[in-house]
Amino acid sequence: MSGEILLEARDLRKSYPLAGGLLQKSGQRAHAVDGVCFTLERGETLGIVGESGCGKTTLARMLLRLIEPDSGELFFRGENWLRARGPELRKLRRRMQMVFQDPVASLNPRMKIGSIVGEPLAIHEPGLSSSKRRQRCVEMLEAVGLDRAAIDRYPHEFSGGQRQRIGIARALVLRPELVIADEPVSALDVSVGAQILELLVRLQGEFSLTLILISHSLPVVAQLATGVAVMQSGRIVEIGPATQVLQHPQNPYTRALLAAVPEIPA
Repeated sequence: MSGEILLEARDLRKSYPLAGGLLQKSGQRAHAVDGVCFTLERGETLGIVGESGCGKTTLARMLLRLIEPDSGELFFRGENWLRARGPELRKLRRRMQMVFQDPVASLNPRMKIGSIVGEPLAIHEPGLSSSKRRQRCVEMLEAVGLDRAAIDRYPHEFSGGQRQRIGIARALVLRPELVIADEPVSALDVSVGAQILELLVRLQGEFSLTLILISHSLPVVAQLATGVAVMQSGRIVEIGPATQVLQHPQNPYTRALLAAVPEIPA
């Protein structure tokens, strides 16, 4: 880690109206993200962990501005990410990408792999020739462990693990600085998931990536994370270096999560 702050979140909040019911007052809201603050250094892997429904995915989508926060501030390399518009927004957006949870649903079944991986290039580098775009796609597919023949095939021809590799290739084709991986192995079996985690570690080194890893699994976070943030009911209840949080937890909720896991990898 360089000590350079890449991403800083200040008091991020997001709530949604509750569906009306006989016992609920109208106008009530559920707080999906409630006052989240953290900083992320360049080269760090921050694991954000918590049970389903705690607000992890909502937070991830806010960090990428796939949804807008109700309030708070967000800075990317010191630039106000929430105020970015037009060309500035496009410039910043290409520097951060997402790997989605479901490797099946996240790939358009009617598009060939070359078009899927090359789509970010078509959007952000429209002047790139088709041959150069194809070559960039081939290079990225090979970087994630797939051969060049994959470029002319369709998603249904690949296994779940291979599809997640394709999703990672799509996320990296623009050479972003920050990648947010939202439960990247939860839809895969354990052995395939372990291979994907190993791939992310290797790619982080090769492409000088900063990672945010969203997961409900403490063992998954323990394998990759240099820092860990524990979320409960929309709030970060504990954050710190991975060794500290996982081996000497301070918050009762963190201790309860750890107690439910048979063994955390060293």
